[in-house]
Amino acid sequence: MGNPKAFLTIDRKEAGYRPIHERKTDFGEVEQTLSNADRMLQASRCMDCGVPFCHWACPLGNKMPEYQDLLYKGKWKEAYEILNETLDFPEFTGRVCPALCEKSCVLNIDHKAVTIRENEAAVTERAWSEGWIVPNPPKKRTGHKVAVIGSGPAGLVVANRLNRMGHEVTVFEKDPFMGGLMRFGIPNFKLSKTIIDRRLALLETEGIHFVANTEVGKDITLETLKKDYSAICLAMGAGVARDLSVEGRNLKGIHLAMELLSQQNRQLMGLTLENEPITAKDKHVLVIGGGDTGSDCVGTSGRHHATQVTQIELLPQPPVGDNPQTPWPYYPNILKTSTSHEEGCERRWSLTTKRFIGKDGHVTGAEVVSVEWVKDPESGRMQMKEVGKSEIIKADLILLAMGFTQPEHEGLLDMLGVDYDPRGNVKTGRTTESSVKGVFAAGDVATGASLVVRAMASGRQMAESVNTYLAGK
Repeated sequence: MGNPKAFLTIDRKEAGYRPIHERKTDFGEVEQTLSNADRMLQASRCMDCGVPFCHWACPLGNKMPEYQDLLYKGKWKEAYEILNETLDFPEFTGRVCPALCEKSCVLNIDHKAVTIRENEAAVTERAWSEGWIVPNPPKKRTGHKVAVIGSGPAGLVVANRLNRMGHEVTVFEKDPFMGGLMRFGIPNFKLSKTIIDRRLALLETEGIHFVANTEVGKDITLETLKKDYSAICLAMGAGVARDLSVEGRNLKGIHLAMELLSQQNRQLMGLTLENEPITAKDKHVLVIGGGDTGSDCVGTSGRHHATQVTQIELLPQPPVGDNPQTPWPYYPNILKTSTSHEEGCERRWSLTTKRFIGKDGHVTGAEVVSVEWVKDPESGRMQMKEVGKSEIIKADLILLAMGFTQPEHEGLLDMLGVDYDPRGNVKTGRTTESSVKGVFAAGDVATGASLVVRAMASGRQMAESVNTYLAGK
């Protein structure tokens, strides 16, 4: 390390976010940037810790200490090259990754981890602006053609890797544009879609074929796919949202979270909407679900000028700062306050929804009751017990953000004949190959809903498995 004691003299400094009164008026990215000089100082804080737990925690195994050192020394291009060895699209993870690496940083014991995620984004943006990221098509083709179904992070990674190995890759996407949930699920204020478009243009120049508005099994037959391609890669994600089957669910004004988020992104892209636009303007909004998707609904509702936004969660409120049950270097289960929460939101925990109430067919509120979580003495599992009296939360727009349950293409899986578990996840061995020879699966379609960075790692593993398979043909 160039300066192994910098962490003692230089404090953690984050780029911060645009002022609330400003950012709530648009859907531009909320995060700001530091100057190059400050960014290099932040990289210098990476200490000679001996065991790089950041590397251990990262699903991709990124070489954090190496590129932090190069960044500190002003070798931005070399820093990007080290980063690019393990991470295909650092401009995505640099914006939306929860930074598992930072939570395991030795300096995070004092809550002053190296700003790894921000440094990653800064190095990558410098690489784009300086023209260091250029098309790098393969010099020779193998003659093998591979079909990738799904253009989310897993699909794009496997397409990128297989293309550079010399295979001819075609990516099929049912939506009108590539990107999966990064395109239609993550709000623009977290990930501008110009960032995705920039990368897609590069991948296309390198020889990857993108076919949008095409649903495999419907717009293109499986027979054609199997005849024309040497291998098929499944990367369709996990798109079936968890619903809430309680009285009043059929009332107007109750929507799955992705209905709002996807529709908002489509509107910003100028696409024609199939259904009537969902708006939170002048409404009392209730978001059911305390995760990132729920937070995205909070931020989107605020930008719609909602009258009031309330977010409720079934689980208890996590501890603030430290949690003895998830000690360092593990990812901590602690209270997370997002930029959307800072913009205005009432948050409540340990509430279960009993029913929805309405008037003239439209929702007006939700009946909720507090719960306690107690351990069953026989099974040892935590069980929910209702306590106290129920109450009514006023709401004329309710958004269900309770996660995803299974991939949405079970019909396609049945047509392909691949095995999947009761949750709808494709069964794969350690090589990512399914029960059908030549058909591979990676990302959420195989693991269930997870993080972008884990989907990328899964896509990278699938590329290696497919390449090995093709080499043996």
